[in-house]
Amino acid sequence: MLDAYARKLIDPPLNAAGRGLARAGIGANTVTLAGLALGLAAAGTVAFGAFTLALCLILLSRIADGLDGAVARASQKTDFGGYLDIASDFLFYGAIPFGFVLYDPATNGIAGAFLLLSFYVNGASFLGYAILAEKKGMETRAQGIKSLYYSNGLLEGTETIAFFVLLCLAPTYFMPLAWAFGILCFATAILRVYGAYQAFGQITTDQQETQ
Repeated sequence: MLDAYARKLIDPPLNAAGRGLARAGIGANTVTLAGLALGLAAAGTVAFGAFTLALCLILLSRIADGLDGAVARASQKTDFGGYLDIASDFLFYGAIPFGFVLYDPATNGIAGAFLLLSFYVNGASFLGYAILAEKKGMETRAQGIKSLYYSNGLLEGTETIAFFVLLCLAPTYFMPLAWAFGILCFATAILRVYGAYQAFGQITTDQQETQ
């Protein structure tokens, strides 16, 4: 919900930094993998209870996640780069809650499983919508220039990062926060499925010709 507004603030400095990295010969995929490594390191530090360090690593990881697109725009965009970016994002989003489960399985296990289930469903609704949007030739730049069609929703990347920051600041509240955020993820997925029905639920021309 907040991604479009956040892009207006962060894109100018990211684009400037991305041009500098591109001139230095650093590729977008390298930045993507560096961001993923930082994110996985953050999950590992969460598992060991080093929440302040985890918070710093999460923020650095997400800066890198924004920089890879800026580098690509300043040099050369590739379909694989977009694929690598979204795959890395999904791994990062799953790794942080998993780190909290490892930190305290008895307290966080069930809530963490529910949160990861909600991420799975929400991610499936997002990727399914992107596939159909690509098939229909739809485009949007509400979240910046992307390789995939980014359908908006109640919870997007900005809200998820804010949620991870809150978890690191208040780790003892993981269980209620995870339940609440998971419910909102399910609501986002349901609304996206409804939006997909509105956008793609009509019988296609090819189907009409075969009936």
